[in-house]
Amino acid sequence: MANLKKSIQKVTTKRIPKDYGNKPAFSKASKMPCRSWSLPALATCPASKDENGELVDACKGCYATTGNYIRFDSVKAPRVHNQKDWKRAEWVADMVESINLNDKYFRWFDSGDMYDLRLANKILEVMKLTPATEHWLPTRQHKFPKFQTVIDLMNALPNVVVRLSSDSIQGGIIDGAYTSTIIFDSTYTTSAMTLCKAYENKAQCGSCRKCWDKDVKTIAYPQHGEKMAKVNRNLIPLLEVA
Repeated sequence: MANLKKSIQKVTTKRIPKDYGNKPAFSKASKMPCRSWSLPALATCPASKDENGELVDACKGCYATTGNYIRFDSVKAPRVHNQKDWKRAEWVADMVESINLNDKYFRWFDSGDMYDLRLANKILEVMKLTPATEHWLPTRQHKFPKFQTVIDLMNALPNVVVRLSSDSIQGGIIDGAYTSTIIFDSTYTTSAMTLCKAYENKAQCGSCRKCWDKDVKTIAYPQHGEKMAKVNRNLIPLLEVA
């Protein structure tokens, strides 16, 4: 019984959200080799919808709207906290201090997006002030012209790759840019793509850092998760008819 109580206490404690105070909240997805700074999915993703207000295919099956991302308050809490915290005057300095102390590689947005131009410009400052850290930032905000300049300035830095996320889950590629796309499985890889092999490696990045590599133009991610698989199953009959 004592061991059972300890186990329950351990699990319960693990799920209690932290009080982050006036500091950035970082997270680390199980597959990733580094920390990330993220926001709530969809709520901070204005480019997730098409001109008709419908979610684009890639966002219909978003992994950050299922599983642990919605199941546990301890997973949701840092993202909710960050949505307010980035507006502090000291946020850039706090991010720079933490990243310079801890991170050789850094990922922005394992959920959410840089939905506000003020946030995007602050992230640019963080990137400039952490030159020893390799930054990878996926985004759909390129759809809005006002973000183009800041995206270009980010990608001009030697330690930054901003990858424009394709709306497609059938391997569609955004020409002339660092980009990423979703494919049904590895057999859909083309010569223009570099295949993410995490899902051949127990869903772990391992030593791979291709998402951060400026020599790699397009990363192709095989679909994963039942939610995305369902979106693909619904889409395939429509493509066959077309």
